Amino acid sequence: MSKLYVVGFGPGGYDHMTMKAVDVIENADIITGYTTYVEMLKAFFPTKTYLSTPMKKEVDRCRLAVEKTLEGNDVAMVSSGDSGIYGMAGIVLQVVDEMKADIEVEVVPGVTAASAAAAVLGAPLMHDMAIISLSDLMTPLEQIMKRVECAAIGDFVVCLYNPKSKKRTDYVEQAAKIMMKYQSPDTPAGIVRHAGRAEESMTLTTLGQLKDAFIDMFSIVVIGNSKTYIKDGKMITPRGYKL
Repeated sequence: MSKLYVVGFGPGGYDHMTMKAVDVIENADIITGYTTYVEMLKAFFPTKTYLSTPMKKEVDRCRLAVEKTLEGNDVAMVSSGDSGIYGMAGIVLQVVDEMKADIEVEVVPGVTAASAAAAVLGAPLMHDMAIISLSDLMTPLEQIMKRVECAAIGDFVVCLYNPKSKKRTDYVEQAAKIMMKYQSPDTPAGIVRHAGRAEESMTLTTLGQLKDAFIDMFSIVVIGNSKTYIKDGKMITPRGYKL
């Protein structure tokens, strides 16, 4: 019986792919995904058969993957990061159910952007945390900011995905203002661009200074909790061990 794999391949570099992800991609008959992600993989797996769709065609992409699996192919639906964190796992399972397709689906996890960014910054995610996407394409902005506020009230470390785009220029500033109702402006914050990729860079700053920092769609923003500190260029959130 053919199988549909939903594969998270990490930040984009081969060295961050799991052995399982590499094995599935190498042995799949067809690899499908968002055009940008497919282009990333072609550099490492040039002989594979690829099918891609552009942004906002996720449902079409999933139906195509299901159809190709039903035809008898092992298909790898790929996305960067982890397939189950803002990835394709959820929509694939929904589409399989909607199509009443009798196929097996296996979700293959990968290194998510939060983990990749945290490794660059030091150890900021060592205690309870919240990952929040600031993209309002499918979630109302009011609900997003409510989640930001709840995380700030709970003193969570907050990792912001999709922090800024050409249209969403001030969402990070809005989020920071909300968080500063409950946290000090001096709370450490880190910005990592292209986490885990060749262009990788990072900036250490504070919650109060986020409004002046360079942040774009390739950035991940990590905001510490009340115990987070910066030492020797590393952002650290203590777990609570007695030293």
